[in-house]
Amino acid sequence: MMPHFRPLAAAVALALSFTVHAAANERGIDKNNFDTSVAACTDFYQHANGGWEKHNPIPAAYSSWGMMNELSERNLAVLHTILDDAAKAKAKPGSTQQKIGDFYASAMDEAGIEQAGIAPLKADLAEIAALKDRKDLLALINRWHANGLSVLFGFGKEADLKNSAMNIAYATQGGLGLPDRDYYTKDDADSKALRDKYVAHVERMLTMIGTDAKQAKADAAAIMALETRLANASLTQLDLRDPNKSYNIVALDAAAKATPNFDWNALLAAIGRKDIQTFSLSHPAFFAEMDKALADTPVATWQAYLRWHLIDTAAPYLSKAFVDADFDFSGRTLRGAKELRPRWKRAVDAVNGNLGEALGELFVAKTFPPEAKAEMQTLVQNLLKALKHRLQNLDWMSEATKQEAMAKFATFTPKIGYPDQWRDYSKLEIKKQHYWHNVRAGITFETKRQFAQIGHPVDKAEWGMLPQTVNAYYNPLANEIVFPAAILQPPYFDLKADAALNYGAIGGVIGHEIMHGFDDQGSQFDAKGNLRMWWTDEDRAKFNERTAKLVKQFDGFVAIDDLHVNGQLTLGENIGDLGGLLIAYDAWRTATEKQRLMPIDGLTPDQRFFHGWAQGWRRQHTEQDLKLRLNTDVHAPAKFRVLGPYANIDAFATAFECKPGDKMVARPDEKVVIW
Repeated sequence: MMPHFRPLAAAVALALSFTVHAAANERGIDKNNFDTSVAACTDFYQHANGGWEKHNPIPAAYSSWGMMNELSERNLAVLHTILDDAAKAKAKPGSTQQKIGDFYASAMDEAGIEQAGIAPLKADLAEIAALKDRKDLLALINRWHANGLSVLFGFGKEADLKNSAMNIAYATQGGLGLPDRDYYTKDDADSKALRDKYVAHVERMLTMIGTDAKQAKADAAAIMALETRLANASLTQLDLRDPNKSYNIVALDAAAKATPNFDWNALLAAIGRKDIQTFSLSHPAFFAEMDKALADTPVATWQAYLRWHLIDTAAPYLSKAFVDADFDFSGRTLRGAKELRPRWKRAVDAVNGNLGEALGELFVAKTFPPEAKAEMQTLVQNLLKALKHRLQNLDWMSEATKQEAMAKFATFTPKIGYPDQWRDYSKLEIKKQHYWHNVRAGITFETKRQFAQIGHPVDKAEWGMLPQTVNAYYNPLANEIVFPAAILQPPYFDLKADAALNYGAIGGVIGHEIMHGFDDQGSQFDAKGNLRMWWTDEDRAKFNERTAKLVKQFDGFVAIDDLHVNGQLTLGENIGDLGGLLIAYDAWRTATEKQRLMPIDGLTPDQRFFHGWAQGWRRQHTEQDLKLRLNTDVHAPAKFRVLGPYANIDAFATAFECKPGDKMVARPDEKVVIW
């Protein structure tokens, strides 16, 4: 299934380690973050952020660190206070405060969690052990799906890509323990070594739930073979960016023919939706291989597979031995983190994941004043006006396509700060019980809520991101741009800062999200959010010509060792950055055209604009994290989100007096102009 929204950046955890930063970092531009030994026209990222990198090593508990983390840290302190107060309060049973308080308390009950050991999983493990044949296996898989444990494949709701007003069901590829299919298929030495470590990790975890050592070794090898089989039948990250490759509407009889060994009617009955008659069997090749595996793989192997995926899911919520083993692979080996985050920070994450809007409502009341929302609304409208002007004056697009583009522009919906209506958690029961049981309750509640929406109109008021999340997104199916309250704070957005800095920082973010509506993926959706090619063939060819130049530029960036950025995989985000910065700059110049703008701290207004965006992307990665992102992330590493777009922007070259031949100036024949 195509993701229903396009975030500004890969997910940034809200729970972050505490690091003291200079107060000057909170507002404006701190020149201590500069590296003036590197010229602005040679490497602007290093020029703007080299000093910050030198003085801000990655905290031991993290695999990357940047300005989003710095802001999240401040938000985390607010969330921590809210949850501590709720946990201590004698709240009314069934109230929001009781639920978030008891959930947080259960996460913090280290003694109780240690005492319980593996006991919270005994019922599930007994069900797995009782499996006799494929019929039993499928029944258990269906029960798990009904309660939110999406084993083997994904099944859930999303708007119909070609009728975006209605929710439908999507069945999608899945079933892997490693982050992506490429981890199973690449033949380089690093990939082979990582697979060996993964198998050892699976073996270790199986022994921890009582499997004898010899059997655990054999089971781990069998699990790896089964997952490799599924991986080989899975689409690549690049293919998944094409919405047409994840949309395959079938009736139940057609689904039955495609997977004769899997009964879709039984799954629908298990989730309480026997009324569903059609759904998207999104990745046919994957499901064909899954079906074969169900037929020819011994039940004993499936039992081992289920045990592994159960413990892999539950480990972060169990006793220390399981938490440490899980971190050793997923944190240390995969991402390069050196320390496990403190329990309370992980507990905040868990509450966010299960009662996020309940916590978000309290967060907004403490952090997001009405004047901030009003100012953001003005900024958004100014950027939309700038986009309208650019669309109207495109010299390479025909009038027919331009009219369609303007129609899409006219239906843009901005959402700012927080939802107008908060999610109803009244039917979710949270109590003082084992942590894992509360997590399961939260997962089951959300799963059933989403299943209930299949076949019904899309709720346009619903948000796909929490207000306390430092990020933003574009949803092509609703043609909406969404900016949570958490990112609308210094240094991204500051009511006391000058307009140049605000437009460069949060203005660039707004522009980025707006331009997703016109990137290589979003541009396939029309004004109603439907997947429909509204371009003439000639105009689409011109668009592809221009974007191909951007692909080539980013393909040329070396991130680490001999590993390059994948310009095709990151194309949508790179279009968003380039176009977003251009309309942010236009909007700023228009908004201040009657003002006399003066230098501040030795920086001209234009220079401050470009520093605003650059400091927002200061970020450091461990080697492991960077390699993982290059394989799986549709976003280019942060430094290239500065270097890439700026080389194509004339105003940047003018602001810093860059000349043809400088590294920060693209050659005329390579310069990219799209929107």
